[in-house]
Amino acid sequence: MNLQELLAARATTDGPTRAALIGVGQFGRTLLMQSRRMAALELAVLCDRDPAALAASCRAAGLGEGAFDIVESAAAAARAVEAGRVALTEDPEVAVAAPVDVVIEATGDAEAGARNAVAALDKGRHLVLVTKETDCVIGPLLARRAKQAGLVLTQVDGDQPSLLLALIAWARSLELEIACAGKASEHDFVADLEAGRLRVEGLGAEAPFGRALWSTGEASLAETLARRAAALAAFPQRTPPDACELCIVANGSGLKPDRPELHAPIARTLELPELFRPAAAGGLLSGTGRLDIFNCLRRPDEASFAGGVFVVLETPDRETGKLFAAKGIPVSGDHGHLLAYNPTHLLGVEAPLSILLPHRLGLATGSASVAPVCDVAARATRDLPAGTTLAGAGSHHRVEGLEALLIDQRPLSPEGPLPYFMALGRRLARDLHAGEILTQAAVEAPEDSVLWRLRRDQDSLFRSG
Repeated sequence: MNLQELLAARATTDGPTRAALIGVGQFGRTLLMQSRRMAALELAVLCDRDPAALAASCRAAGLGEGAFDIVESAAAAARAVEAGRVALTEDPEVAVAAPVDVVIEATGDAEAGARNAVAALDKGRHLVLVTKETDCVIGPLLARRAKQAGLVLTQVDGDQPSLLLALIAWARSLELEIACAGKASEHDFVADLEAGRLRVEGLGAEAPFGRALWSTGEASLAETLARRAAALAAFPQRTPPDACELCIVANGSGLKPDRPELHAPIARTLELPELFRPAAAGGLLSGTGRLDIFNCLRRPDEASFAGGVFVVLETPDRETGKLFAAKGIPVSGDHGHLLAYNPTHLLGVEAPLSILLPHRLGLATGSASVAPVCDVAARATRDLPAGTTLAGAGSHHRVEGLEALLIDQRPLSPEGPLPYFMALGRRLARDLHAGEILTQAAVEAPEDSVLWRLRRDQDSLFRSG
Protein backbone atom coordinates (compact mmCIF):
# COMPACT_ATOMS: atom_id res chain seq x y z
CA MET A 1 0.00 0.00 0.00
CA ASN A 2 1.47 3.39 -0.97
CA LEU A 3 1.34 6.62 1.01
CA GLN A 4 -1.64 8.01 -0.88
CA GLU A 5 -3.62 4.85 -0.13
CA LEU A 6 -2.66 4.95 3.56
CA LEU A 7 -3.78 8.55 3.90
CA ALA A 8 -6.98 7.89 1.98
CA ALA A 9 -7.79 4.93 4.23
CA ARG A 10 -7.40 7.06 7.35
CA ALA A 11 -9.50 9.84 5.82
CA THR A 12 -12.34 7.37 5.27
CA THR A 13 -12.39 6.37 8.94
CA ASP A 14 -11.33 9.59 10.65
CA GLY A 15 -12.62 12.38 8.41
CA PRO A 16 -10.46 15.34 7.32
CA THR A 17 -7.52 16.61 9.33
CA ARG A 18 -8.34 19.98 10.85
CA ALA A 19 -5.52 22.52 11.04
CA ALA A 20 -4.96 26.05 12.33
CA LEU A 21 -2.54 28.26 10.41
CA ILE A 22 -0.84 31.07 12.32
CA GLY A 23 0.75 33.55 9.93
CA VAL A 24 -0.84 33.91 6.51
CA GLY A 25 1.91 35.34 4.32
CA GLN A 26 3.12 34.07 0.96
CA PHE A 27 3.48 30.51 2.22
CA GLY A 28 0.14 30.59 4.02
CA ARG A 29 -1.77 31.86 1.02
CA THR A 30 -0.42 29.09 -1.22
CA LEU A 31 -1.34 26.56 1.47
CA LEU A 32 -4.86 27.97 1.71
CA MET A 33 -5.29 27.68 -2.05
CA GLN A 34 -3.98 24.09 -2.06
CA SER A 35 -6.12 23.02 0.90
CA ARG A 36 -9.21 23.90 -1.11
CA ARG A 37 -8.28 21.09 -3.52
CA MET A 38 -7.84 18.43 -0.83
CA ALA A 39 -10.71 16.60 0.83
CA ALA A 40 -8.34 15.17 3.45
CA LEU A 41 -7.31 18.58 4.79
CA GLU A 42 -9.50 21.25 6.35
CA LEU A 43 -7.75 24.53 7.07
CA ALA A 44 -10.26 25.39 9.79
CA VAL A 45 -8.62 28.41 11.47
CA LEU A 46 -6.58 31.24 9.99
CA CYS A 47 -4.74 33.61 12.29
CA ASP A 48 -2.97 36.83 11.37
CA ARG A 49 -2.72 40.38 12.65
CA ASP A 50 -5.15 41.72 10.04
CA PRO A 51 -8.50 39.85 9.95
CA ALA A 52 -9.66 41.98 7.01
CA ALA A 53 -6.70 40.79 4.97
CA LEU A 54 -7.53 37.23 6.03
CA ALA A 55 -11.05 37.67 4.72
CA ALA A 56 -9.64 38.94 1.42
CA SER A 57 -7.42 35.85 1.21
CA CYS A 58 -10.45 33.64 1.79
CA ARG A 59 -12.37 35.36 -0.99
CA ALA A 60 -9.39 34.95 -3.32
CA ALA A 61 -9.40 31.24 -2.49
CA GLY A 62 -13.02 30.98 -3.56
CA LEU A 63 -14.72 31.12 -0.16
CA GLY A 64 -17.99 33.01 -0.13
CA GLU A 65 -19.00 35.47 2.59
CA GLY A 66 -20.93 32.82 4.51
CA ALA A 67 -18.00 30.42 4.55
CA PHE A 68 -15.92 32.22 7.20
CA ASP A 69 -16.42 34.09 10.47
CA ILE A 70 -14.18 36.67 12.14
CA VAL A 71 -13.99 35.52 15.77
CA GLU A 72 -12.53 36.92 19.01
CA SER A 73 -12.84 33.95 21.38
CA ALA A 74 -12.08 30.24 21.46
CA ALA A 75 -15.81 29.52 21.94
CA ALA A 76 -16.71 31.50 18.82
CA ALA A 77 -13.93 29.76 16.88
CA ALA A 78 -15.25 26.37 17.99
CA ARG A 79 -18.80 27.25 16.89
CA ALA A 80 -17.54 28.36 13.47
CA VAL A 81 -15.41 25.25 12.95
CA GLU A 82 -18.10 22.83 14.07
CA ALA A 83 -20.52 24.54 11.69
CA GLY A 84 -18.09 23.98 8.81
CA ARG A 85 -16.96 27.59 8.49
CA VAL A 86 -13.40 28.92 8.59
CA ALA A 87 -12.61 30.88 11.75
CA LEU A 88 -10.53 34.04 11.22
CA THR A 89 -8.75 35.56 14.21
CA GLU A 90 -5.88 37.84 15.11
CA ASP A 91 -5.29 36.01 18.42
CA PRO A 92 -2.95 32.96 18.32
CA GLU A 93 -4.38 31.74 21.63
CA VAL A 94 -7.81 31.49 20.00
CA ALA A 95 -6.29 29.60 17.06
CA VAL A 96 -4.56 26.91 19.16
CA ALA A 97 -7.61 26.50 21.45
CA ALA A 98 -9.95 25.81 18.51
CA PRO A 99 -10.95 22.17 17.81
CA VAL A 100 -8.05 21.35 15.46
CA ASP A 101 -5.61 18.43 15.16
CA VAL A 102 -2.55 20.32 13.92
CA VAL A 103 -1.16 23.83 14.37
CA ILE A 104 1.00 25.31 11.60
CA GLU A 105 3.29 28.04 12.97
CA ALA A 106 4.30 30.27 10.03
CA THR A 107 4.76 33.77 11.46
CA GLY A 108 8.44 33.96 10.48
CA ASP A 109 9.15 35.67 13.82
CA ALA A 110 11.42 33.80 16.25
CA GLU A 111 9.79 35.17 19.41
CA ALA A 112 6.20 34.74 18.23
CA GLY A 113 7.05 31.30 16.88
CA ALA A 114 8.38 30.18 20.27
CA ARG A 115 5.29 31.43 22.09
CA ASN A 116 2.85 29.86 19.63
CA ALA A 117 4.74 26.56 19.43
CA VAL A 118 4.62 26.07 23.19
CA ALA A 119 0.94 26.99 23.30
CA ALA A 120 0.15 24.46 20.57
CA LEU A 121 1.99 21.62 22.31
CA ASP A 122 0.40 22.53 25.64
CA LYS A 123 -3.02 22.19 23.97
CA GLY A 124 -2.10 18.75 22.63
CA ARG A 125 -1.76 19.78 18.99
CA HIS A 126 0.71 18.31 16.54
CA LEU A 127 3.06 21.10 15.40
CA VAL A 128 4.23 21.97 11.88
CA LEU A 129 7.05 24.45 12.51
CA VAL A 130 7.44 26.57 9.39
CA THR A 131 9.14 29.38 11.33
CA LYS A 132 12.75 28.32 10.90
CA GLU A 133 13.94 31.32 12.93
CA THR A 134 12.46 29.61 16.00
CA ASP A 135 13.46 26.11 14.95
CA CYS A 136 17.17 26.86 14.66
CA VAL A 137 17.26 28.28 18.21
CA ILE A 138 15.02 25.90 20.20
CA GLY A 139 13.94 23.18 17.77
CA PRO A 140 15.56 20.36 19.78
CA LEU A 141 13.70 21.39 22.95
CA LEU A 142 10.36 21.65 21.14
CA ALA A 143 10.90 18.25 19.48
CA ARG A 144 11.65 16.68 22.86
CA ARG A 145 8.54 18.22 24.41
CA ALA A 146 6.39 17.03 21.53
CA LYS A 147 7.72 13.48 21.80
CA GLN A 148 7.17 13.37 25.56
CA ALA A 149 3.56 14.46 24.99
CA GLY A 150 2.96 11.82 22.33
CA LEU A 151 2.83 14.48 19.61
CA VAL A 152 4.74 15.07 16.39
CA LEU A 153 6.78 18.16 15.56
CA THR A 154 7.86 18.41 11.95
CA GLN A 155 9.46 20.82 9.53
CA VAL A 156 7.38 21.47 6.42
CA ASP A 157 7.70 20.14 2.91
CA GLY A 158 7.66 23.22 0.73
CA ASP A 159 10.77 24.59 2.43
CA GLN A 160 14.36 23.44 2.15
CA PRO A 161 15.09 21.93 5.61
CA SER A 162 12.40 19.25 5.39
CA LEU A 163 13.19 18.47 1.75
CA LEU A 164 16.92 18.21 2.43
CA LEU A 165 16.41 16.03 5.50
CA ALA A 166 14.30 13.72 3.33
CA LEU A 167 17.06 13.54 0.71
CA ILE A 168 19.65 12.75 3.40
CA ALA A 169 17.40 10.04 4.86
CA TRP A 170 16.92 8.55 1.38
CA ALA A 171 20.69 8.38 0.82
CA ARG A 172 21.31 6.89 4.25
CA SER A 173 18.60 4.28 3.80
CA LEU A 174 20.53 3.12 0.72
CA GLU A 175 23.78 3.25 2.73
CA LEU A 176 25.31 5.68 0.26
CA GLU A 177 28.19 7.78 1.61
CA ILE A 178 27.26 11.49 1.74
CA ALA A 179 30.16 13.75 0.85
CA CYS A 180 28.04 16.89 1.15
CA ALA A 181 24.40 17.89 1.56
CA GLY A 182 23.12 21.36 0.91
CA LYS A 183 20.94 23.83 -0.89
CA ALA A 184 21.04 26.66 -3.36
CA SER A 185 21.20 30.14 -1.89
CA GLU A 186 18.46 32.67 -2.50
CA HIS A 187 19.36 34.07 -5.93
CA ASP A 188 20.19 32.62 -9.33
CA PHE A 189 23.12 34.15 -11.20
CA VAL A 190 21.90 34.16 -14.82
CA ALA A 191 24.58 34.62 -17.49
CA ASP A 192 23.83 35.91 -21.00
CA LEU A 193 27.04 34.84 -22.70
CA GLU A 194 26.20 36.49 -26.01
CA ALA A 195 25.64 39.86 -24.38
CA GLY A 196 28.48 39.41 -21.89
CA ARG A 197 26.21 40.29 -18.99
CA LEU A 198 24.96 38.57 -15.83
CA ARG A 199 21.84 39.41 -13.84
CA VAL A 200 21.03 38.32 -10.31
CA GLU A 201 17.43 37.14 -10.06
CA GLY A 202 15.45 38.89 -7.36
CA LEU A 203 17.89 41.78 -6.99
CA GLY A 204 17.37 43.49 -10.33
CA ALA A 205 21.13 43.93 -10.65
CA GLU A 206 23.54 43.22 -13.49
CA ALA A 207 27.29 42.92 -14.01
CA PRO A 208 29.73 42.19 -16.87
CA PHE A 209 30.32 38.48 -17.33
CA GLY A 210 32.70 36.96 -19.88
CA ARG A 211 32.97 33.42 -21.17
CA ALA A 212 36.14 32.91 -19.14
CA LEU A 213 34.01 33.05 -15.99
CA TRP A 214 31.56 30.50 -17.38
CA SER A 215 33.92 27.61 -18.18
CA THR A 216 37.29 26.68 -16.77
CA GLY A 217 39.17 26.39 -20.05
CA GLU A 218 42.80 25.85 -19.15
CA ALA A 219 42.27 27.10 -15.60
CA SER A 220 41.43 24.82 -12.69
CA LEU A 221 37.92 24.84 -11.30
CA ALA A 222 39.25 26.38 -8.07
CA GLU A 223 40.80 29.27 -10.05
CA THR A 224 37.56 29.81 -11.96
CA LEU A 225 35.56 29.88 -8.72
CA ALA A 226 37.92 32.46 -7.27
CA ARG A 227 37.56 34.66 -10.37
CA ARG A 228 33.76 34.39 -10.24
CA ALA A 229 33.67 35.29 -6.55
CA ALA A 230 35.92 38.33 -7.14
CA ALA A 231 33.99 39.53 -10.20
CA LEU A 232 30.62 39.22 -8.43
CA ALA A 233 31.66 40.24 -4.92
CA ALA A 234 29.15 43.11 -4.90
CA PHE A 235 26.25 40.65 -4.80
CA PRO A 236 25.23 38.75 -1.64
CA GLN A 237 26.36 35.13 -1.79
CA ARG A 238 25.21 34.11 1.70
CA THR A 239 22.12 35.15 3.66
CA PRO A 240 20.97 34.54 7.25
CA PRO A 241 18.31 32.06 6.05
CA ASP A 242 21.06 29.94 4.46
CA ALA A 243 22.75 29.44 7.82
CA CYS A 244 19.38 29.09 9.56
CA GLU A 245 18.13 26.34 7.26
CA LEU A 246 21.40 24.40 7.39
CA CYS A 247 21.37 24.70 11.18
CA ILE A 248 18.01 22.92 11.26
CA VAL A 249 19.39 20.23 8.94
CA ALA A 250 22.47 19.84 11.15
CA ASN A 251 20.30 19.37 14.24
CA GLY A 252 18.16 16.82 12.41
CA SER A 253 20.95 14.88 10.68
CA GLY A 254 24.19 15.34 12.62
CA LEU A 255 25.98 16.69 9.53
CA LYS A 256 28.06 19.85 10.01
CA PRO A 257 29.57 22.58 7.82
CA ASP A 258 33.17 22.52 6.64
CA ARG A 259 33.68 26.05 7.96
CA PRO A 260 31.44 28.64 9.68
CA GLU A 261 31.23 30.91 6.63
CA LEU A 262 30.43 27.96 4.31
CA HIS A 263 32.17 27.71 0.93
CA ALA A 264 29.15 29.08 -0.99
CA PRO A 265 30.69 28.90 -4.48
CA ILE A 266 29.11 30.49 -7.54
CA ALA A 267 28.75 27.30 -9.54
CA ARG A 268 26.84 25.52 -12.26
CA THR A 269 24.75 22.54 -11.20
CA LEU A 270 26.95 20.17 -13.24
CA GLU A 271 30.00 21.31 -11.25
CA LEU A 272 28.66 20.27 -7.84
CA PRO A 273 30.00 16.66 -7.87
CA GLU A 274 33.49 18.05 -8.49
CA LEU A 275 33.23 20.78 -5.86
CA PHE A 276 31.47 19.26 -2.89
CA ARG A 277 33.80 16.35 -2.16
CA PRO A 278 37.00 16.06 -0.13
CA ALA A 279 40.10 18.01 -1.17
CA ALA A 280 41.95 14.72 -1.46
CA ALA A 281 39.62 13.90 -4.37
CA GLY A 282 39.95 17.38 -5.90
CA GLY A 283 37.07 19.13 -4.14
CA LEU A 284 36.63 21.96 -1.65
CA LEU A 285 35.96 20.02 1.54
CA SER A 286 38.28 18.87 4.30
CA GLY A 287 36.31 15.64 4.73
CA THR A 288 32.99 13.92 4.07
CA GLY A 289 29.59 14.43 5.65
CA ARG A 290 29.52 18.21 5.28
CA LEU A 291 26.81 20.86 4.80
CA ASP A 292 27.12 23.77 2.37
CA ILE A 293 25.34 26.03 -0.11
CA PHE A 294 26.02 27.20 -3.63
CA ASN A 295 24.90 30.12 -5.78
CA CYS A 296 23.38 28.71 -8.95
CA LEU A 297 25.08 29.98 -12.10
CA ARG A 298 23.05 29.24 -15.23
CA ARG A 299 22.10 30.42 -18.69
CA PRO A 300 18.62 31.93 -19.23
CA ASP A 301 17.49 28.72 -20.94
CA GLU A 302 18.62 26.44 -18.09
CA ALA A 303 16.46 25.39 -15.16
CA SER A 304 16.70 27.32 -11.92
CA PHE A 305 18.03 25.72 -8.74
CA ALA A 306 16.98 28.55 -6.41
CA GLY A 307 15.14 26.92 -3.53
CA GLY A 308 16.50 23.47 -4.38
CA VAL A 309 18.40 20.92 -2.28
CA PHE A 310 21.08 18.36 -3.13
CA VAL A 311 23.37 15.62 -1.91
CA VAL A 312 26.73 14.72 -3.41
CA LEU A 313 27.28 10.99 -2.91
CA GLU A 314 30.13 8.57 -3.43
CA THR A 315 29.30 6.30 -6.36
CA PRO A 316 29.10 2.62 -5.40
CA ASP A 317 32.02 1.99 -7.79
CA ARG A 318 33.60 3.67 -10.82
CA GLU A 319 31.83 1.43 -13.32
CA THR A 320 28.48 2.48 -11.87
CA GLY A 321 29.67 6.08 -12.00
CA LYS A 322 30.42 5.71 -15.71
CA LEU A 323 26.96 4.26 -16.25
CA PHE A 324 25.37 7.21 -14.46
CA ALA A 325 27.39 9.67 -16.54
CA ALA A 326 26.23 7.96 -19.74
CA LYS A 327 22.63 8.47 -18.58
CA GLY A 328 23.18 12.20 -18.08
CA ILE A 329 23.38 12.12 -14.29
CA PRO A 330 25.88 14.75 -13.01
CA VAL A 331 29.02 12.84 -12.04
CA SER A 332 32.56 13.96 -11.20
CA GLY A 333 35.24 13.56 -13.85
CA ASP A 334 36.71 10.51 -12.15
CA HIS A 335 33.21 8.96 -11.77
CA GLY A 336 33.71 8.79 -8.01
CA HIS A 337 30.90 11.15 -6.94
CA LEU A 338 27.39 11.84 -8.19
CA LEU A 339 24.76 14.50 -7.66
CA ALA A 340 21.19 13.76 -6.55
CA TYR A 341 18.92 16.75 -6.18
CA ASN A 342 15.46 18.25 -5.92
CA PRO A 343 15.67 21.63 -7.68
CA THR A 344 12.41 23.13 -6.43
CA HIS A 345 10.39 23.78 -3.32
CA LEU A 346 6.71 24.44 -3.81
CA LEU A 347 5.76 26.39 -0.68
CA GLY A 348 2.25 25.60 0.56
CA VAL A 349 1.40 23.52 -2.49
CA GLU A 350 3.45 20.56 -1.19
CA ALA A 351 3.03 21.33 2.51
CA PRO A 352 -0.16 19.26 3.12
CA LEU A 353 1.77 15.99 3.55
CA SER A 354 3.63 17.59 6.47
CA ILE A 355 0.23 18.35 8.03
CA LEU A 356 -1.50 15.06 7.30
CA LEU A 357 1.29 12.65 8.26
CA PRO A 358 1.67 13.76 11.91
CA HIS A 359 -2.09 13.46 12.56
CA ARG A 360 -2.89 10.36 10.53
CA LEU A 361 0.28 8.26 10.78
CA GLY A 362 2.26 9.84 13.63
CA LEU A 363 5.14 10.63 11.27
CA ALA A 364 7.25 13.72 10.54
CA THR A 365 8.40 14.80 7.10
CA GLY A 366 11.45 16.40 8.72
CA SER A 367 13.62 14.50 11.18
CA ALA A 368 12.25 12.32 13.96
CA SER A 369 15.51 12.66 15.92
CA VAL A 370 16.65 16.20 16.77
CA ALA A 371 19.52 17.30 19.00
CA PRO A 372 21.61 20.49 19.35
CA VAL A 373 24.46 20.27 16.83
CA CYS A 374 24.85 23.78 15.40
CA ASP A 375 23.91 27.38 16.12
CA VAL A 376 23.63 30.41 13.87
CA ALA A 377 26.02 33.02 15.25
CA ALA A 378 26.60 36.62 14.16
CA ARG A 379 29.85 38.41 13.31
CA ALA A 380 30.28 42.13 12.80
CA THR A 381 31.32 43.19 9.31
CA ARG A 382 31.95 46.77 10.49
CA ASP A 383 32.14 48.67 13.77
CA LEU A 384 28.74 48.98 15.48
CA PRO A 385 28.38 51.45 18.39
CA ALA A 386 26.66 50.74 21.66
CA GLY A 387 22.94 51.49 21.47
CA THR A 388 22.57 50.20 17.91
CA THR A 389 19.31 48.30 17.45
CA LEU A 390 19.92 45.04 15.58
CA ALA A 391 16.89 45.35 13.33
CA GLY A 392 16.46 42.66 10.68
CA ALA A 393 15.26 43.86 7.27
CA GLY A 394 12.87 41.96 5.02
CA SER A 395 12.10 38.26 4.94
CA HIS A 396 15.83 37.43 5.04
CA HIS A 397 16.28 39.26 8.38
CA ARG A 398 19.50 40.89 7.23
CA VAL A 399 21.01 43.12 9.92
CA GLU A 400 23.22 45.83 8.44
CA GLY A 401 26.72 45.24 9.76
CA LEU A 402 26.27 41.57 10.75
CA GLU A 403 26.87 38.31 8.89
CA ALA A 404 25.52 34.90 9.88
CA LEU A 405 27.84 31.98 10.68
CA LEU A 406 27.11 28.30 11.29
CA ILE A 407 29.04 27.14 14.35
CA ASP A 408 29.07 24.25 16.80
CA GLN A 409 26.25 24.55 19.31
CA ARG A 410 27.20 25.53 22.85
CA PRO A 411 25.16 26.57 25.90
CA LEU A 412 24.54 30.25 26.40
CA SER A 413 27.09 32.15 28.49
CA PRO A 414 27.82 35.86 28.90
CA GLU A 415 30.94 35.77 26.75
CA GLY A 416 29.75 33.00 24.42
CA PRO A 417 28.13 33.50 21.00
CA LEU A 418 24.50 34.63 21.03
CA PRO A 419 22.30 32.93 18.40
CA TYR A 420 21.53 35.34 15.56
CA PHE A 421 17.75 35.18 15.89
CA MET A 422 17.87 35.81 19.64
CA ALA A 423 19.63 39.09 18.88
CA LEU A 424 17.10 40.48 16.39
CA GLY A 425 15.45 43.64 17.65
CA ARG A 426 17.82 43.95 20.63
CA ARG A 427 20.17 46.85 21.35
CA LEU A 428 23.92 46.59 21.71
CA ALA A 429 25.04 47.05 25.30
CA ARG A 430 28.58 47.92 24.17
CA ASP A 431 30.55 48.68 21.05
CA LEU A 432 30.97 45.76 18.65
CA HIS A 433 34.05 45.86 16.46
CA ALA A 434 34.46 44.57 12.92
CA GLY A 435 35.34 40.87 12.92
CA GLU A 436 34.00 40.33 16.46
CA ILE A 437 31.47 37.60 17.28
CA LEU A 438 28.30 38.89 18.90
CA THR A 439 28.07 37.58 22.47
CA GLN A 440 25.24 37.47 24.97
CA ALA A 441 26.90 40.15 27.10
CA ALA A 442 27.10 42.50 24.10
CA VAL A 443 23.28 42.68 23.87
CA GLU A 444 20.72 44.16 26.25
CA ALA A 445 18.87 41.06 27.43
CA PRO A 446 15.04 41.14 27.39
CA GLU A 447 13.13 40.61 30.61
CA ASP A 448 10.18 38.61 29.28
CA SER A 449 11.30 36.73 26.18
CA VAL A 450 9.82 33.26 25.75
CA LEU A 451 12.52 32.46 23.19
CA TRP A 452 15.36 33.34 25.56
CA ARG A 453 13.77 31.39 28.43
CA LEU A 454 13.24 28.30 26.30
CA ARG A 455 16.78 28.41 24.96
CA ARG A 456 18.09 28.33 28.53
CA ASP A 457 15.76 25.39 29.20
CA GLN A 458 17.16 23.62 26.13
CA ASP A 459 20.74 24.20 27.25
CA SER A 460 19.95 22.81 30.69
CA LEU A 461 18.08 19.79 29.30
CA PHE A 462 20.73 18.67 26.86
CA ARG A 463 23.66 19.54 29.12
CA SER A 464 22.21 17.14 31.66
CA GLY A 465 21.65 14.47 29.02
